[in-house]
Amino acid sequence: MSLFRDVLGSGESLFTNELALDYSFMPKSIPFREAEQQHMASCMKPLFSRRSGRSLFVFGPPGVGKTVAARHVLSDLEEQTDEVVPVYINCWQHNSSFKVFLEICSALDYKFTQNKRSDELFIIIRQMLNKNSAVFVLDEIDKLADYDFLYSILEEVFRKSIIAITNDRDWLSGLDSRIRSRLMPESLEFRPYSAEETKGILRQRLEYAFVQGVWEDEAFNLVAQKAFELKDIRRGLFIMRQAGLLAEEKASRRITAQHVLQCSMEEFAARNPASLDEDDRFMLDIIRKNSGCKIGDIFRAYQDTGGKAAYKTFQRRIDRFEKDGFLILNRIPGGLEGKTTIINYAADKKLTDF
Repeated sequence: MSLFRDVLGSGESLFTNELALDYSFMPKSIPFREAEQQHMASCMKPLFSRRSGRSLFVFGPPGVGKTVAARHVLSDLEEQTDEVVPVYINCWQHNSSFKVFLEICSALDYKFTQNKRSDELFIIIRQMLNKNSAVFVLDEIDKLADYDFLYSILEEVFRKSIIAITNDRDWLSGLDSRIRSRLMPESLEFRPYSAEETKGILRQRLEYAFVQGVWEDEAFNLVAQKAFELKDIRRGLFIMRQAGLLAEEKASRRITAQHVLQCSMEEFAARNPASLDEDDRFMLDIIRKNSGCKIGDIFRAYQDTGGKAAYKTFQRRIDRFEKDGFLILNRIPGGLEGKTTIINYAADKKLTDF
């Protein structure tokens, strides 16, 4: 019997497709979101008859499949017809009307955008889109600095369906009334996955990403349990990748529970805190110093230290920080104060800390 049977050889890898662990990776099927995808598709179906489609307001917490489901529907649409233009826009990255128009031009393969103003770009967009139909998926729509482009689309693009995606279930109520009255969207909530659904999704990605049989059951079950507790599939995918890399560093042919427990959440943050603006860094520093406290107590500490944002703005930033992986929120229902939110600063935490 070889003493080295469990040692990974030079040039060998536990991964078959590491990209399958990216949250943006689109598998052939999106499990447990069939009804939500069908609802999105039903809003687009009138476009096949050259009628305007319906608008849809999609909301739910981070990591529950909103984006991947929408992109999967767009991909299916693209395979079915050339007469409906699919346009996906990440409003975090493209947060102004001008940037959105540039992205639409890119989707239309129109390249002569240099030195053109927003109004000039829209004239071209309108002419091109009104020859056919269009579906606009506006992901993280609450991150937009202005909504002028949306008003223009609602008014002047004849046949369209608009899918607005956000974590903020109250976003629609704060929208300008002239836009809201024209948008008139249906609502679609994405609820957190159950424990079994979480395990099923992670199992699917595991099969895409790893050599068969390298994950010990105990290790995988631990990842699935943590992802369910955190209510975020993205974190489960991150843990799976990091555990695989740790196992490879140790030349192990198996990914064990010990590898999973050694994973740090520090690298999960989508952006470096140094890249945030001054107000965001100030707020994160207050949260870091008061990690583990209730949101109300942290808000008071923020105010006492000179913070100027209103409580509603503070809450929205907290939600954004959670999405970016800087924070872990534990929402506890019930009690004399109603629902309580405990905020933990995520950096440097390992799974054994949660």
